[in-house]
Amino acid sequence: MTKNNVSINTNTNTNLNIKLVIVHLLHIFIIGGLFIYVGINNTKIYSFIYPLLIFLGFYVLVYHFYRAYKAIITKKTAWIWVNIFHIIIVAPILLIIGFKGLDTPNFFYELLLMLGFASVGYHGYYLYLELKK
Repeated sequence: MTKNNVSINTNTNTNLNIKLVIVHLLHIFIIGGLFIYVGINNTKIYSFIYPLLIFLGFYVLVYHFYRAYKAIITKKTAWIWVNIFHIIIVAPILLIIGFKGLDTPNFFYELLLMLGFASVGYHGYYLYLELKK
């Protein structure tokens, strides 16, 4: 669009899903960062992290149960595997580390570290695709 010899670019990306961008950024910087921090430092983390992991574990469990239930009821199950993954993998690992605290076997810290890197990689890739639209 041109007005008084000034070019104004009115092209906006209407396909950009802001909610999805926020979810990706949250998983890259907050969730992925927390998982990597805990996975690397395992028993040397601050003590307040254990209750935080318990809270996060219960939150993930309840939220993804709700999302899975909603997907089944509405018959929109294309992404239900994400909810199932969080219910059977992510939430239990968070709860185990949170409840066991310093007595947590190293294996669970390794799993959380892998989940952290997976979260950063997966959500980084899909954020790139979302912003490329």
